[in-house]
Order: sequence, then C-alpha cells, then structure tokens
Amino acid sequence: MLTGKQKRHLRALAHHLKPIFQVGKGSTNDHLIRHIEEALEVRELIKVSVLNNCMDDPREIGAELAERSGAELAQVIGKTIVLYKESRDNKQIVLPR
Repeated sequence: MLTGKQKRHLRALAHHLKPIFQVGKGSTNDHLIRHIEEALEVRELIKVSVLNNCMDDPREIGAELAERSGAELAQVIGKTIVLYKESRDNKQIVLPR
C-alpha cells in the first residue's frame, strides 16, 4: 500500500510519460494484463489510457488492472491511469518513506 507522499512522488515521475497501453471497447482481458505485467517489470511505472469508445468507468478499470497485475494504482485522472509495481530485477525508482 502506497502512502500519500509516495503517490505524489509517483505522479510527479509519471507526468512526462506517454501512455503505452490503451483500453478500448473490449475493456480488459488476460492478454492486456499479461502485457501490463511485463511492462511493469521493465519500467516500474506506466500510463494506460482509456479510449472514448470504452463504456466502463476509468476508476473501475484502474482498480481492476492494479488488482489483476499485482500493481499499485497511483492515479486515475480523466481517462489516464498510472500504475506502479516494484521490479524484481530492474529496480530504478526509489520511493520516499
């Protein structure tokens, strides 16, 4: 579980990132989750955008992606989701205490 200070730090780091995944009309699926898990292992912090043709709530999608991928939900703002998961092999981000 991330503290408020840690979430603020992650939001600041994610500000300049571009979304690398998009959730569309089909919503989430196992294929998307697997790719998100792989990207989180390499990058630790990613953005996911929810397209306009997706009828689900971005907050619900963010919670589902975080739960199924084992990540932490750092932020949902508009239709953009920020996910964080500490990497086992490629640790780059140092969180404040």
